[in-house]
Amino acid sequence: MEIRKLNTLRGLAALIVFLTHFSDITHWLDGALGGGAGAYGVMLFFLLSGFLMSYLYLDKDFASRSVKHYLVARFARVVPLYVLVVFASFALTKVGSDLLYHIPDHQALLGHLLFLYGDSVLWSIPPEVQFYLVFVLLWALAANRRGYIYLLIAGCLLLLFFTNFPRIYGDIYGVPYNQFTVLRSLPYFFIGVIFGLHYRTLTIPAYLKKHRFVFVLCLIPLMYPELSPITSDAKNRMWLSYEVLLVMSSVFFCVVFLVPDNNILLANKVGDFFGKISYSLYLLHMPVITFIHQFDWAVEIKLIVSFVLSTAIAFVSFVCIEKPAAGLVRRSIEVCNSKLPVRGWSKAERL
Repeated sequence: MEIRKLNTLRGLAALIVFLTHFSDITHWLDGALGGGAGAYGVMLFFLLSGFLMSYLYLDKDFASRSVKHYLVARFARVVPLYVLVVFASFALTKVGSDLLYHIPDHQALLGHLLFLYGDSVLWSIPPEVQFYLVFVLLWALAANRRGYIYLLIAGCLLLLFFTNFPRIYGDIYGVPYNQFTVLRSLPYFFIGVIFGLHYRTLTIPAYLKKHRFVFVLCLIPLMYPELSPITSDAKNRMWLSYEVLLVMSSVFFCVVFLVPDNNILLANKVGDFFGKISYSLYLLHMPVITFIHQFDWAVEIKLIVSFVLSTAIAFVSFVCIEKPAAGLVRRSIEVCNSKLPVRGWSKAERL
């Protein structure tokens, strides 16, 4: 069953990242929407990812066929467009252009393809892919010992807190890796998994399910470093702050559990559209903003042109690259694997 309001939440996450990067690059509004606050959009992506994996798969039998189905679905959703962007970035960098992302040599290319490292916005893809593998362990636990999931997550959160998120990064024979970005992302995946575990079973009193809870989203801009009333270093540490984790988790909980599914601000065609193109928009908006910033235009014109052009490119990417490539991967693997029956994929499982 598709949870339509999550489409808008995914689109909103991409727009948060877009606006933050635009503010950082152009110094729009004196950079008030920048300062690395695009992290809050990525946090939403990770919460959504953990939630959907838990919601879609943990109630299914942990069998080889189900695991193959899950891995194919995740691979097809994320990898094809990412790999295309990585190779295009490498080719452009080799001819002296950083129009996409900076991947200067074969070692850096290998680090990206092995999901060990990512330049610019590409950094968030390795944590996503690596968590897909961690989720298989959680799924195995859910088969007979679901309660261990809570112990494992609690233990990981405590370990990360008391070790201050270990800075594990460097290179192996010139191939870069950065596990710090993975470790700092884990709490958001974990919280999403816990929410997904209880989405079908948690009974919310009718008097608590109110449309006005959608305004909890206004807490996100209040967390921006230049806007936040918080005086602690939480507003600058972001990924390393459990205070930020609490706020983002609370926002996500309210939207998912307390806002009615038919809320007009979240369940609408505009939200569906931006949710659909959110991945392409996320991967491709930075080169557009950087390119448009070269022109001697008013910053408001740059914003409009960057947004329209980024949206158009993301739509074309989704229609011509992302969607066909994902479908091709699924069909190819299903046909090649005789044990995996050819069947349709539900709309929710393609998210």
